[in-house]
Amino acid sequence: MSRFFRAGESDSDETESDYSDELTASESEDHSESDSDNSDSDDDQTGKKTRGRLFGAGSDDSDSDGDAVRVVRSAKDKRFEEIELAVTAMANGQKINDWVSVQNEFERSNKALQKATGIIAQSGVPKFYIKAVAELEKTIQSALEKEKAASKKMNASNAKALNSMKQKVKKNNRQYETQIQEYEKDPENYDVEEEVIEVKPKAKKAKKVVVSDSEEEKDEEAEAEDDGFTPVGAGGKTVEFTQENLFKKLREVNDARGKKNTNREEQVRILEKLLVIANTPYQKIRVLLNLVSAQFDFATGISGYMNIPLWKNADKYLNTLLTILEANPDYAVKENVPEEDDSDKDRVPENGETVFIQGSIVAFVDRLDDEFAKSLQNIDPHTTDYVDRLKDEVNLYTVIVRSNAYFQRLQLTDAICRTSMRRLEHLYFKPDAVIVAAENATNALLPANIASPITDASSLIHDLCVYLYKNANSLQRTRAMLCHIYHHALHNRFFVARDMLLMSHLQETIHQADVTTQILHNRTMVQLGLCAFREGMVKEAHTCLHDISGTGRVKELLAQGLQAQRYGTVSPEQEKLERQRQLPFHMHINLELLECVYLTCSMLLEIPAMAAAGSGRDNRRKVISKPFRRMLDYNSRQVFSGPPENTRDHIMGAAKALASGEWQKSIELMNAIKIWELMPSSDMIKEMLGHKIQEEGLRTYLFTNAPYYSSVNLEQLAKMFELPLTATIAIVSKMVWNEELAASIDQVTNVVILHHVEPSKLQSLALAFADKAAGFVEGNEKLLELKTPQQGERPKKGPNANKDQTSGKQQQKRTMGPRGQRGDRNQFNNGLGNSVRGGRKQ
Repeated sequence: MSRFFRAGESDSDETESDYSDELTASESEDHSESDSDNSDSDDDQTGKKTRGRLFGAGSDDSDSDGDAVRVVRSAKDKRFEEIELAVTAMANGQKINDWVSVQNEFERSNKALQKATGIIAQSGVPKFYIKAVAELEKTIQSALEKEKAASKKMNASNAKALNSMKQKVKKNNRQYETQIQEYEKDPENYDVEEEVIEVKPKAKKAKKVVVSDSEEEKDEEAEAEDDGFTPVGAGGKTVEFTQENLFKKLREVNDARGKKNTNREEQVRILEKLLVIANTPYQKIRVLLNLVSAQFDFATGISGYMNIPLWKNADKYLNTLLTILEANPDYAVKENVPEEDDSDKDRVPENGETVFIQGSIVAFVDRLDDEFAKSLQNIDPHTTDYVDRLKDEVNLYTVIVRSNAYFQRLQLTDAICRTSMRRLEHLYFKPDAVIVAAENATNALLPANIASPITDASSLIHDLCVYLYKNANSLQRTRAMLCHIYHHALHNRFFVARDMLLMSHLQETIHQADVTTQILHNRTMVQLGLCAFREGMVKEAHTCLHDISGTGRVKELLAQGLQAQRYGTVSPEQEKLERQRQLPFHMHINLELLECVYLTCSMLLEIPAMAAAGSGRDNRRKVISKPFRRMLDYNSRQVFSGPPENTRDHIMGAAKALASGEWQKSIELMNAIKIWELMPSSDMIKEMLGHKIQEEGLRTYLFTNAPYYSSVNLEQLAKMFELPLTATIAIVSKMVWNEELAASIDQVTNVVILHHVEPSKLQSLALAFADKAAGFVEGNEKLLELKTPQQGERPKKGPNANKDQTSGKQQQKRTMGPRGQRGDRNQFNNGLGNSVRGGRKQ
């Protein structure tokens, strides 16, 4: 059979449509005045009859009338109708949770979209398709969450289709990110915009009004200024913005805020036009207050933070507002201002009185700062986008300083405290050199009457904190104190920072503060511990770091990441709150360096303690650092241990070498750690570590070999560990004084005489009793931790619920978190103070 007849017998829609289009195009010219409301079935029947006549089939009498009218549809309408049918079927499948049909219709719509590639290149992707795929992604997410929580699971084929749709839709929507973001801004009016664009030419035709020549010239000038944009209101009438209707249009914009079907972009354009028309300070201030608020009204969309162009617009308009207020001191913006009787009139200061306008500039500053931090939380810190975004901090800091100066002129104490706290939070974690550079860059952007160059960053931090101590509320004073301590610790002023911390008694009340303040307290304690380590105070550093690093939840306690949940799941709301608390990457403390310092301090304290306790029961009872002990035990159980590869391997190797008396090898392994290069003056740190290892090696040697010697020559000890004789005598004397070593020193011959005393029967029984009591206490505390509701768990109900909650509160007071280590905060204060006082006595 020839190809011609095969084509005639096929049921292909494309072949039929080509013949029907050819005929209908010719016949529509003859019947242009006929009725256009015939059904699609009539078109199909007439098409079939027409094909019969073309192939020589018999004609019907009813066909000879020629009264039937055929509708001509463009290729765009056909393709878009095919996509719309698939989208409608896909929506119906979502309503009944039939994900197999949803998957089929989704693929069908994408195939139809590929066929219409040429049409889409000219007119764009249809908006009903963008709306459908955006809503489909949300529906899939909610369906997956319901499936996890549901007790009855869906069938295998439906579940398989749902899981595959998750990946397909996510991959598909990446191509239309910009369109989806536009839809997220205003979902209800997204489809209406197409109709407005189609009606636009009619509005221009309806604009036939007889006007004078001067009015025509004004209209032409306005169109030239607006780049061809002419505002058109209802009925096709041109909207005019004049001085007379400025306040009226401003009131209309205010009334439309927050309502449905409000085009926010259109409102911003109107406000920008009103700003151009405004010619008095009062008018400009009123418009700018609304314009800044309009920038914040835009929805954040799927990105989770305010769009950067919108943020920059808000920053620009807020600077403009502050410029006007600085140039016109007779006008002031305050929150507590009575409502105006007639807000549609321009107000001019009379008799030297100040005109107060209702508004809150400090709220704008807070929102601008919060959105900046939120954007840094969501941008990948390892990309150039993060660096580019971080450059905007200078503009933000300029606004904070400028608004602070404005509030000082108005003597608004609360606003001054809020902006001073914001300014302090941008500075406290930076070195002095960076603060001076940031202040100089800010002064270059400030007006000459506000700019105040500084040379001493510490004095700036001190002034800000002292003002907050005197005027701020309790929470702001607490945060200012923690920032001040952090700054002192960062610059190696340990004793100043320690005294401020102990005198403030913050450890006693920090558990009552909010979570962000507790995070700041944890960061301050970590920085204080690092400062003590840099100063060579190993015991004080370990005391400061133990409550954070010893818990195993360092990321969570410092808000530098989410902790992996091993034995439970966190609710989506809780996880969202934790993500909002995360600090931007440039404020992070290096966790690897923190772990290295903590393990190094634990090594220098644990190895001599283990040697002093020996292999008896005391070795298990007197544990200084449980994480270090666990790592050391695990490393010791390894059959084969290769060369060290990471920081932990180096420290474990150095600990075993120190325990065996090979202090030179221990120093080599510690100096081989590359993380020390991140600390300032790393050479001094390595030299200090070498000296500490020599001293602890001497103590470990005496503890280990004391049972086997009757006397030891001090000069021989000094030579073995390459220490000065005076330092050796001082170390041994301190051990004897603290009753760590049962010995006496012969100062004439420089010999240590060791005393071997066996414990009596009563002493042995007392030690055994103490071990059992300690075991009981530890067991009770483990039971208490099991009964205490942890973070994210539901509180218990029943007669014993109050008792459990009380015990849980007492446990939380003793720790820095819901699952902290043992030890009261008062005991921590006393321990830190005693340790430092002991160091001073040396």
